[in-house]
Amino acid sequence: MTFTLFSGRAVRGCVAAAMLACGPAQATALLNSSYDVARELFAALNPGFIAQWQQAHPGDTLTLRQSHAGSSRQALAILQGFPADVVTYNQVTDVQILHDRGQLIAADWRDRLPNQSSPYYSTMAFLVRKGNPKGIHDWSDLARDGVRLVFPNPKTSGNGRYTYLAAWGAMEQAFNGDRARTRAWMQKFLANVEVFDTGGRGATTTFVERGQGDVLISFESEVNSLRDQAGTGDYDVIVPATNILAEFPVAWVDKNVEKNGTAEAAKAYLNYLYSPAAQHIIAGFYYRVNDTQMMKANESKFPPTRLFRVEDRFGGWPSAMATHFDRGGELDQLLAAGHR
Repeated sequence: MTFTLFSGRAVRGCVAAAMLACGPAQATALLNSSYDVARELFAALNPGFIAQWQQAHPGDTLTLRQSHAGSSRQALAILQGFPADVVTYNQVTDVQILHDRGQLIAADWRDRLPNQSSPYYSTMAFLVRKGNPKGIHDWSDLARDGVRLVFPNPKTSGNGRYTYLAAWGAMEQAFNGDRARTRAWMQKFLANVEVFDTGGRGATTTFVERGQGDVLISFESEVNSLRDQAGTGDYDVIVPATNILAEFPVAWVDKNVEKNGTAEAAKAYLNYLYSPAAQHIIAGFYYRVNDTQMMKANESKFPPTRLFRVEDRFGGWPSAMATHFDRGGELDQLLAAGHR
């Protein structure tokens, strides 16, 4: 399985070559545009779907291709012509924009699959050096002097936007809704960011391979996988007591699957993500799922935390984007104030 960025010509060319080589045998190619830190997850998920599809469609050789980057960059690429059949993102707005700006997906895309088209969810967590030398336990600790943070840029990454909103929401609750105190804390928090990478995997590389920062903030799934890969002797994981619900929405790209003739395979692929076999794999990668029995079987992986929704705390994603992330919004103002 390869995880490089494929052009539409390259992917469709592979299909054409396969058909010429194999005569009348069918060849179906699906291209999945996904977020930055999902490479390993889909590498584990895809073989099961390929086997399922080919059992149901004898003679049809299925190829699955993955493209990974910051989710907002991925959505922009599709608007500019990248021929993805499906999207598996980490933020609703990066799917919604495909309808709002390009009419590439149906307006009711969130109603086409269970749980508002989110087969799994997560929240934010902190990865710290072993022994937690800076004494990090909750969001409030991240604005202290001398604490160096690494997380993706909220301008280019859904991961980064979730981090920013999780911090804002948790501290606004801690300050009993006092906006002035929340903004002052957020200014210090952002001033402590040592590196703003464009995506989650870049932030991981900065923290783990380059050794920068005291705290990596990323999805709970990412930081736990990193700890496991490195060995428990290198890092500790902290899940804050108050946190954000991070949805992972999926959709088939209507205009592209119609053009590519891949609608049946694309819909089957996304439905497969809800199957018990796929949900078991997903939970194994430290993503939370809505299957209560699956969560109970994996409860040791998931510390209890109080999750709030973007809709409840910020009035929904359109409001959050306009207030915090648009040009001149709260994020720009706080960053500018921190550099004065």
